[in-house]
Amino acid sequence: MLRVAEHSNITHWAERIDLAAAFRWTERLGMHEAVANHFSLAVNDEGTAFLVNPRQRHFSRIRASDLILLDANDSQTLEHPNAPDPTAWGLHGAIHRQCPHARCVMHVHSVHATVLACLADSTLPPIDQNTATFYGRFAIDENYGGLAFEEEGERCAMLLRDPKIKVLIMGNHGVLVVANTVAEAFDRLYHFERAAETYIRALQTGKPLRVLSPEIAEKTAQEIENYPGLGHDHFAELKAILDDEGSNYAS
Repeated sequence: MLRVAEHSNITHWAERIDLAAAFRWTERLGMHEAVANHFSLAVNDEGTAFLVNPRQRHFSRIRASDLILLDANDSQTLEHPNAPDPTAWGLHGAIHRQCPHARCVMHVHSVHATVLACLADSTLPPIDQNTATFYGRFAIDENYGGLAFEEEGERCAMLLRDPKIKVLIMGNHGVLVVANTVAEAFDRLYHFERAAETYIRALQTGKPLRVLSPEIAEKTAQEIENYPGLGHDHFAELKAILDDEGSNYAS
């Protein structure tokens, strides 16, 4: 692994390493979409300066040094050399501009979350512990209008302005999660995909669902939110696996 001293001309090195690890594991778990989909991380107090993956780079190849640094308030971003994918700018730029609490933003077209987003009713009911994690903490975008250029991004950002919303189920599109850190965001993305899979598979049985009461669902969600270190510990182990394998993600 290359250390900070070897990249003294690159800022936000620790944040870059975490984001690169998240790309690698998202690809390994099959939650990516070819060379599309994007993750971003705010690196200033206002939340408007953010790291994002470079245009058309496969998640399995992204390194910490590859990430590009953008200013959400720079209207000329797409005209600069090494400009990001326009859909990355449209969606992530709008969120970092309008939602300073959304420090880390991850958007994918993972299979089960996208299936959920394609249902006429994309609500995720609390039928187990994972699904209950997101009880009252997701919003549904029901107005898909095409690729996530700036108009789409602005609409999605509006749905995330309430800090209680942790997940945006993007109707006819995919899923987007927000969190304070890369570790929390990745853990949330992972568990939302697991929750969506559980729900879709339960629907496939054709049997009645055992839905938790609102009281128990909310209690469970709060207990998971307050459980110390869950997302951090999960992500630390994933980075350790990459390190043990000699991955170049942190270069």
